[in-house]
Amino acid sequence: MMQMYSQTHTLTALHVNRFGRLKLSALLYFAQAAAEGHCLDLSLGWEELHKQNLFWAVVRHKVQISRLPLIGETVTVKTWPMPTTRTAYPRACAGYDAKGNELFRCISLWVLMDCNTRAMVLPGKSGVQVEGMLTGNELAPPASLAPQPYVTQAMRRVNFSDLDRNGHMNNTKYLDWVEDLLSSDFHQNHLPKELTVCYLNEAKEGQNVALHYALQDGPCLRTEGTAMAEGTDENPPRIFAAQVLF
Repeated sequence: MMQMYSQTHTLTALHVNRFGRLKLSALLYFAQAAAEGHCLDLSLGWEELHKQNLFWAVVRHKVQISRLPLIGETVTVKTWPMPTTRTAYPRACAGYDAKGNELFRCISLWVLMDCNTRAMVLPGKSGVQVEGMLTGNELAPPASLAPQPYVTQAMRRVNFSDLDRNGHMNNTKYLDWVEDLLSSDFHQNHLPKELTVCYLNEAKEGQNVALHYALQDGPCLRTEGTAMAEGTDENPPRIFAAQVLF
């Protein structure tokens, strides 16, 4: 049976916000780092897949948060692949504090992409097989986030430091953009309980992204990022959509 993979991190100033709590982007980074470490153990890491003209990309994340750990705490992240579907490689993840109490749990949907065409390669055609397992405590796969009308907008630009080895904006960076839409006063008094992120298109270096957002009852922050293209009347493509419940 497939074994779980685990990593332990000690939270430093790089991982927390101004109140000393784990940032959402760092939480996703821990989940991503554990997945990457496990793939290396399975001989399915970046270097090995690149030889086959493939790379991993995450298309959806859902996270439930019991408690955000504080600077100086240790967080143990455990991850395991779930059974492969026709289109994706689902992966579960859970984080625990030093006493073994659950801090968060998440599910992510990973796909394989062709390095040249940037098109998705279905598991049945990729030749990549991953043995999955179920513990019975996995989250349900996240649903898509449908477009909504928004009246508030902010602008961001994809810079060099946002990019990963695949040449597009790393998925964890979107959560920094999302959290920046709200003030310190709001974050001091409202802690995130659940988040969903859908990654819809690549955001590349130099691209301007319009963040359309609304803080709804709950409170619930809904955000949608669209690519801005100069000199065109075409509808801009959606880059990502996110929802954070507080």
